[in-house]
Amino acid sequence: MTDAAAIRINPSILSADFANMQSDLERIGTADFVHVDVMDNHFVPNLTFGPQMVERVQATSPVPLDVHLMIEDVDRWAPGYAELGAASVTFHLEATAHPVTLARRLRSIGARAGVAVKPDTPVEGLFDVLDEFDQILVMTVEPGFGGQSFRADQMPKLARLSAEARSRGSQVWLQVDGGISESTIAQAADAGADTFVAGSAVFGADDPAAAIAALRSGAARAHRH
Repeated sequence: MTDAAAIRINPSILSADFANMQSDLERIGTADFVHVDVMDNHFVPNLTFGPQMVERVQATSPVPLDVHLMIEDVDRWAPGYAELGAASVTFHLEATAHPVTLARRLRSIGARAGVAVKPDTPVEGLFDVLDEFDQILVMTVEPGFGGQSFRADQMPKLARLSAEARSRGSQVWLQVDGGISESTIAQAADAGADTFVAGSAVFGADDPAAAIAALRSGAARAHRH
């Protein structure tokens, strides 16, 4: 990966203006995906929205949906989000006993299958099943709330995962979520990430398109070095 075309920027609607969601979505038309955080107030101590809101975003978004499920009982609920038409559905490794089975189910519906790990969860258990997933999300904050500071201590874990994926010839996307901004994206890209969730760095900018472009170029520069 040596150019900006290999970088994906996925703004998180947690940082959008919920009262003006459609207009805010229109402001991120140059993004690759819109990141949709679904929280149930059980798996994480926060509550956002469920299938109805995701379906509405799906109907109005100019870019595909990257749904991140921070919920319990994902084996039951995750397939429904794929059925709504989400391009990508990511569930937490900590929320299922059968990650490969669930990933295959999501793929069979037509969605990209992603698996996420919390900061304290090791990634080594995923090494032998990398090809079962289209995306692995390494959380660079504790899941559940927006606005947290980027945790650089997660970069060695991301680097181990990236090295393993390269050694196996895996095409899995490596995503990071939490505290991504122009000042932190290079660290994550240098550790191997190619897909970046950014909230306030995009939606809080006067010009979201310019912010997306700056994030993309910052990550691409890190990949080239």
